[in-house]
Amino acid sequence: MTADAIQPASFRDPDGFIFSRDHILYRQVNKTYQKHYERLMTSGLYDHLVKAGLLITHDEIDIPPARPDIYYRIIRPAPVRFISYPYEWCFSQLKDAALVTLSVQKTSLEYGLTLKDASAYNIQFVHGRPLMIDTLSFEIYVEGTPWVAYRQFCRHFLAPLALMKYGDIRLGMMLRNYIDGLPLDLTSRLLPFRTWFRFALLTHIHLHAKSQKHYEAKPRVATRRKMSLTAFKGLVDSLESFIKKLSLPRRRSEWSNYYDHTNYTSAAFEHKLSLVDEFLEQAQPAAVWDLGANIGRFSRLAAAKNIPTIAFDMDPYAVEKNYLTVKAEREKNILPLLADLTNPSPGLGWENHERQSLIERGPVDAVMALALVHHLAVSNNLPLEYIARFLSNTCRWLIIEFIPKSDSQVKRLLAGRKDIFENYTRAAFESTFSCFFTIERSEALSESERILYLMRKR
Repeated sequence: MTADAIQPASFRDPDGFIFSRDHILYRQVNKTYQKHYERLMTSGLYDHLVKAGLLITHDEIDIPPARPDIYYRIIRPAPVRFISYPYEWCFSQLKDAALVTLSVQKTSLEYGLTLKDASAYNIQFVHGRPLMIDTLSFEIYVEGTPWVAYRQFCRHFLAPLALMKYGDIRLGMMLRNYIDGLPLDLTSRLLPFRTWFRFALLTHIHLHAKSQKHYEAKPRVATRRKMSLTAFKGLVDSLESFIKKLSLPRRRSEWSNYYDHTNYTSAAFEHKLSLVDEFLEQAQPAAVWDLGANIGRFSRLAAAKNIPTIAFDMDPYAVEKNYLTVKAEREKNILPLLADLTNPSPGLGWENHERQSLIERGPVDAVMALALVHHLAVSNNLPLEYIARFLSNTCRWLIIEFIPKSDSQVKRLLAGRKDIFENYTRAAFESTFSCFFTIERSEALSESERILYLMRKR
């Protein structure tokens, strides 16, 4: 087997790895993990977690191993439609992922196991809910052993949540710079002084950071302290209790209440809903990306047709609002995620391959780009050719809206700046996009100068 067969995000764990064969993902469990895997499967913990919707299911498969010299077993995990990353999640998504991790840890202790790692990357959102996907994260609990994943949990979950809560919601994006979680000493310095008077933050962030620095400076005297099972459970309970109470300050962003201030008339908005629905029926996509989805009003047209839909937006409050709706309505076909199309998620980690870029996770069958082009072209000075080429690399079908300069929203973007956008016209738009797509349909929205298009990639 060549090294390329192992998934780039799966090389750090000596107990196993993910590999693909004939476009199917498998996980090889190595001999070093045998006793822990057997305890997981025979103790009843696996069945309990799967039934509770906390752990991904898998089947044991009899196929030739990828690495026979270290092989114990091959399993085939249930497929995950789309892999997302913590720096693409809103506040409540990260919070729910943290609570799932703690719930798995608490349950594991009841079965004599514990989590050996607590990475946020071990969680994915499946059918609207966070789910642990790393079957090899468990190990047999030894009485007196502290939680070895405690620092990792604080770095991956508690630190960014605290910064988003007590600092600024946009600080969650720091996870993109720190793939191993936010450094606790940096988090401690960034948090406001008043957080020193919150017991959970004092203990799990501020003093934890000081303790870590102390032992890093004196490694020879560092010893692993014993921790009773009662104290272990108390630690997990403390984290869970604090995180459950965390909530964002009530603030409105520029776009999270977009539909309260749109310039559409009721007739135009209903016409747009109807046209998008018709275009989806004509395209019959297997999956949809809604770029600039805001709170997901049009994403739900696709989701209602049982089409898996990723609702991307750059506004963290809009994504937060969208996700809370997904939770409240128990929606299974929408995944709200943060994405700035002018600076999308890049390839990260070792050799830039551990975490895939947004583009690498495509293409998708259909993209919706509604009320988006004017922001890219006017606000960000992107030529129409760049926009068309980018979209042609992401989809087969495109549902896109053109908003002319005469529209009040474009006038607002141009206010206070020189109009250098001579080529931002309907004719130039159609001519440019026709180089990459065939225009299947175009319809003017009623009581509006906006045009909606259905295009198919050439």
